[in-house]
Amino acid sequence: MYIETMGCQMNKLDSQLIKGRLERLGYTFCEKAEKAGVIIFNTCSVRQHAEDKVISKIGQLRRRQQQQNNLILAVVGCMAQRLGNELLENYPQVDIVCSPGRIHQLAELIRQARQDRQPQLALNDKAELHDLEELDAARHDSDTDCPFMAYVRVMRGCNKFCSYCVVPHVRGGEISRPPEHILEESRRLVNNGVKEITLLGQTVNSYKYANGDKTIGLADVLEMLHEIPGLRRLRFVTSYPRDFDASILRAMAEMPKVCEYLHIPAQSGSDKILKAMNRRYTAAQYFDLIDRARQIVPGIAVAGDFIVGFPGEADEDFEASCNLLRDVRYKNCFIFKYSPRPGTRADDKLADSIPDEIKKQRNRILLDLQSKISLEENQKFIGRTVEILVEGPSKYPHLDNNKNENESPEKQPDKNMIPSPSSVADSLQLVGRSRGDHIVVLQGAPALIGQIIPVTISRASALTLFARMV
Repeated sequence: MYIETMGCQMNKLDSQLIKGRLERLGYTFCEKAEKAGVIIFNTCSVRQHAEDKVISKIGQLRRRQQQQNNLILAVVGCMAQRLGNELLENYPQVDIVCSPGRIHQLAELIRQARQDRQPQLALNDKAELHDLEELDAARHDSDTDCPFMAYVRVMRGCNKFCSYCVVPHVRGGEISRPPEHILEESRRLVNNGVKEITLLGQTVNSYKYANGDKTIGLADVLEMLHEIPGLRRLRFVTSYPRDFDASILRAMAEMPKVCEYLHIPAQSGSDKILKAMNRRYTAAQYFDLIDRARQIVPGIAVAGDFIVGFPGEADEDFEASCNLLRDVRYKNCFIFKYSPRPGTRADDKLADSIPDEIKKQRNRILLDLQSKISLEENQKFIGRTVEILVEGPSKYPHLDNNKNENESPEKQPDKNMIPSPSSVADSLQLVGRSRGDHIVVLQGAPALIGQIIPVTISRASALTLFARMV
């Protein structure tokens, strides 16, 4: 078996749970699709580019499936829910289409596809969304990609219905998990060696669970998990700016295990565009929230998201986004060109009026501005000692200064004058993360992997901090 994951942390967690369940049923996984008899694409539908990548991969498998008639191809996740039967009708090489709400049935769908040689379609049903709790609750300790870091889902779905966003349509409405299930799952993970847990939700600060007369919120969950012996770090993503409960910030300030990090998308700095996006807050309200967060949690690191080229975005609207970027001074930002998503209000009601060349230009301007801010903010760390969790060997050799700072770390190595692993026999080039989610590279022994250690920052780029051992 082979599984490939596109998209957000929620998809990564879904893939971990799928892989764990199938392994316990006797399936084995391999690193390359060419060697697999079952290929699973766990897909994203937030942007057209993400779907186009999957379509391309499906097309590449057509000839192989004609030659290997026992090959099973499954498309799961958000794109599967959005396109549904269209995938089966247009791409005969696809055997299974399975929505995010039905992934707990994937093993049976594979069995039926092999037995009947008929395509299998399993889309979200409201009643079955609750059945997903069994998948999370039955999670084994090893169902994670890293032995000392784990995602834990606290809620599913979204009720916000931003006009551009397909998530509520493909993942359903908000369902908060029982806190005792979250606690039990987290305890099992920590008992198995996990040191850092990241709580996941499409709008994680909206977590609410009615327990008799009491309503339990995200701050209560953080407090419960904070008491787990052996747990060293807690994070949560992604937050929604409206109705953000200050108790979450107080929990971050008062509980040492809760990391000082907030990912909270703005999407635009223009009130006109925010209203068209149905974000239900103003730029001033957003900035006030960030200001309040920095007052309650000094030194908090803030990451954001922006969309450029939304329908009707005039030059002054784009400049308002640039100004918000300058005012907030994010640690980093995820910046995307607007991509119409079928079935959303923006696609139905608003013409995609901004030419692609202008979208590209605005995207580059905002990326360059954020890169400049990130570099300035990262340079403030030089000479400081920070705590990092060492994740493992760095994927890229950081050897020189000839780097395009606007490329993502996954696509372009962040290069600097640090010896390569081959030049230091008893050490490796390691990568870790600070409490504020900064990427930190250092030279160190393999025994440091999985450890939380203090390091001193010696230099910085826009994407990476470079450190030496204390």
